[in-house]
Amino acid sequence: MPTASRPGPDPDLVDHIATSTGLSPAEAARVVEDVVAFHAEPVEDYVRRRHAHLKTYGAKNPEIFARIAEELAARVVAAPRLTERQLRRLVYG
Repeated sequence: MPTASRPGPDPDLVDHIATSTGLSPAEAARVVEDVVAFHAEPVEDYVRRRHAHLKTYGAKNPEIFARIAEELAARVVAAPRLTERQLRRLVYG
């Protein structure tokens, strides 16, 4: 949802999404806001969330930290390169 400090989604982008997908403008705006919110997640929160998620499915830390490092590098606005030690500190403090 847009707030006074954060404007709503780009109207041209909303129009493009609505036109190309058949969604209503309101649905397209909601999709754009969801995508922006997903990519606005702070790196620390992303690392902790992904670590917990992968740990739940039995992955071990060396595999988890390598995977998270790859995922961070591939994000739309790439996070800074983090070493395994920095990733560990984000998870365990």
